[in-house]
Amino acid sequence: MRASITFIAAALAAALAGCATPALRGTGDLGVVIERTTGSVQIVDTTQRVPIASVQGLGDLSHASVVYSRDARYAYVFGRDGGLSKVDLLKGVIARRVVQAGNSIGGAISQDGTLIAAQNYTPGGVKVFNADTLELLADVPATYGTQGQRAKVVGLADAPGKRFVWSLFEAGEIWVGDFSDPRHPRIDKFRNAGREPYDGMITPDGRYYIAGLFGEDGMALLDLWHPDKGLRRVLDGYGKGQEKLPVYKMPHLRGWAVAGRYAYLPAVGRHEVLVLDMETWREAARIPVSGQPVFVMARPDGRQVWVNFAFPNNSHVEVIDVETRNVVKRLEPGKTVLHMEFTPRGEAVWISARDDNRVVVYDTATFEQRKVLPATAPSGIFFTSRAGRTGL
Repeated sequence: MRASITFIAAALAAALAGCATPALRGTGDLGVVIERTTGSVQIVDTTQRVPIASVQGLGDLSHASVVYSRDARYAYVFGRDGGLSKVDLLKGVIARRVVQAGNSIGGAISQDGTLIAAQNYTPGGVKVFNADTLELLADVPATYGTQGQRAKVVGLADAPGKRFVWSLFEAGEIWVGDFSDPRHPRIDKFRNAGREPYDGMITPDGRYYIAGLFGEDGMALLDLWHPDKGLRRVLDGYGKGQEKLPVYKMPHLRGWAVAGRYAYLPAVGRHEVLVLDMETWREAARIPVSGQPVFVMARPDGRQVWVNFAFPNNSHVEVIDVETRNVVKRLEPGKTVLHMEFTPRGEAVWISARDDNRVVVYDTATFEQRKVLPATAPSGIFFTSRAGRTGL
């Protein structure tokens, strides 16, 4: 009798322990949705289109971004308050967290996955951490000028060979940092990039870095294969002679804007998407759209480009056909669309509608709505497919 009771108790304990064990799964179809007002993220399954966990305690996520470890198990979340959090996607917990600055707007992970870099407004500069432990390895202040002023750092991107590239907003400079020896980095500085670089992108092959300029019409280009050639101006004076509209939200640049040989870029203060030929580095076209573009993102197969907009046109999305370079569809996912993310092969796109507290999933071939997921003031959406891509 006693043996039977012991066996039943042991079986019950094993069953309860099994219930507490995370489901056995890979990470390739996972992602996170930022919930900006609650300091939390939803971990989502992009195949089943369902949330699977919620992680709290991530601080101020009003301008949050995410990069992934090489194995796509860990999400590194950069908060506006300077918080850097390492989130375990399989356990649904914070594995490590540090507050590394007063005001931060994002970061990057090195090519080999060993280093995490954070770009900071306050104090202006870049800090580099061990990806496993979040131990601080390097602190590079963004000082410029004869008085040693500190600039806001923007446009931080990873480049091949344990390098990071970033721009200095007030200084109008682009810096390339080689962190092969992270405690003794080598920093190359390229001055006279233009007025107020506001963001930057690196091409998917890791060769070219392009900084958008807020203070003037144009962009700065740096060839990382031949940095000795210095900076080159592209799309110079694209708005010459025309009045720039008030800018209510700064546009963003990243490698998601590339489709084939062309980069599709937001025009600052204009209702246009600029098409840049990356073989000649000349303007190839301008595509009229219905508002000021914020995110201009190519579908992974390069067949479409999706665009969302700044206020007051921020409750709809437009789809550009890359062959005709015309807007072929307008969708209205909800109030205040903040971000879009394609599934790895592009059959679906997830769109956050902050003020409707939802994420809407569309089929990119038919434009049919496939799913609506509740989320609290969602903003950024980041899928683990980013883990294997340069510049994301």
